[in-house]
Amino acid sequence: MYSGTLTNIFQCASIKHSFECIVIIILSKIIMSSNQDFVDFVIGQLLSAGDITFKKMFGEYALYSGNKVFALICDNKLFIKPTNAGRNYIQDVVEAPPYPGAKPSFLVEERIEDHEWLSTLVKLTVSELPEPKLKKKKAKIK
Repeated sequence: MYSGTLTNIFQCASIKHSFECIVIIILSKIIMSSNQDFVDFVIGQLLSAGDITFKKMFGEYALYSGNKVFALICDNKLFIKPTNAGRNYIQDVVEAPPYPGAKPSFLVEERIEDHEWLSTLVKLTVSELPEPKLKKKKAKIK
């Protein structure tokens, strides 16, 4: 019955505050969400990749280099945004969506403990990603 964090939360949106929905959301936070220890481990592996920060969103994490999101941590797995430079560097790429409905990303599992390799992958990825678009400020309605 329980298949994944975001899928079940989205399914709950169509259920009007049922007990089942509440239980699923609580379980998703306990069972499926990424934990801070894993995030700290990944950040530690990326010390030579530059100034890396993270933001927690919906029990999962986005990793930033400056203002660029270059990776997601979902269900304690590292997903790097796909780039040509990253694909060439990894060579034997494993792709998977970080959550249901998402575009595939590079799933990094086997070499996650190789901090030099991982830092190089992140540097290559970030250098190829475009700058984020500036958000226009909304006009205040008086």
